[in-house]
Amino acid sequence: MANIMFWEAVARAHDEEMARDPMVIAMGEDVGVVGGTYKATNGLYEKYGPERVIDTPISENSFTGLAIGASYIGVRPIVEIMSVNFAWLAMDQLFNSAAKVRYMSGGQLTAPVVVRSPGGTAHQLGAQHSARMEKVFMGIAGLRVVTPSNPRQAYGLLKSAVRCNDPVFINEHEYMYSMKGEVPDEEYFHPLEGSEVAREGADITLFCYNISVKWCLEAAEILAKQHGVDAEVVDLYALNPLDREGIKASVKKTHRAVIVEEAEAPVGVGSEVMAILNEACFYDLDTPPKRISAANIPVPFNHKLELATIPNANDVVSGVLEVLG
Repeated sequence: MANIMFWEAVARAHDEEMARDPMVIAMGEDVGVVGGTYKATNGLYEKYGPERVIDTPISENSFTGLAIGASYIGVRPIVEIMSVNFAWLAMDQLFNSAAKVRYMSGGQLTAPVVVRSPGGTAHQLGAQHSARMEKVFMGIAGLRVVTPSNPRQAYGLLKSAVRCNDPVFINEHEYMYSMKGEVPDEEYFHPLEGSEVAREGADITLFCYNISVKWCLEAAEILAKQHGVDAEVVDLYALNPLDREGIKASVKKTHRAVIVEEAEAPVGVGSEVMAILNEACFYDLDTPPKRISAANIPVPFNHKLELATIPNANDVVSGVLEVLG
């Protein structure tokens, strides 16, 4: 096992897939000469040249559409959108072209394009650079959505996404690029569907994804040491499709649930998990489930206010104790 940073894991996956297949390319703003805003394409420009590591203009709709069109004829692009806030500009291409082409062509065309984009509340980037947009992407039929919570997942999910014939949106988190974690030395592919039990437990399930996995693992340790509560942490790394069976299996064991997300609550991941709990787990629940989410306001620039708008491990602990009564 190699203990590497999140950005190094992403860069390694890029490098391995580009070395294996000459049809794999990388493109986006500053992915070439600079090596990516968060170093996720570091060293690729020097190794593969400007024809395969393409610095694009600041025009997300255009270069995403170019990548999708190229994918129709056999190219496998990995597109980096510098901030998920800018992905709004590429939604027409992603939602109306990439996500629908297999269905509308009767399987004659596929769009094996990967779009990576960092989002989430980082450190004083302001409201227009702190969006949590996974809720938007996960509602689009035909578009796979995954969101890694550690370097191992970041590496394995990108490799699997590149080899998938469906379009895949990878929602990364800006705070995670310097996170360290173990990644297998050998080639590793992470499933694009499912969930992972990050911590086994018996008393309550904490459903989470992305940065909230970190909060839930911290909260689980506090709950165990200070309150004698054995919390299970389920990492919902695949958001479309959601792991309905994995959600059911954990609740059937613990009979209680708290859903934790960094995004605002309305029409979010937590809402969808809550719907699954209501439809499929109603009689397995001993108490009503609870959501812990961000304040439903634009993210402030002031750092103290910024922190006040998003949950943390202590909020998770409080939520669990409330559910447990």
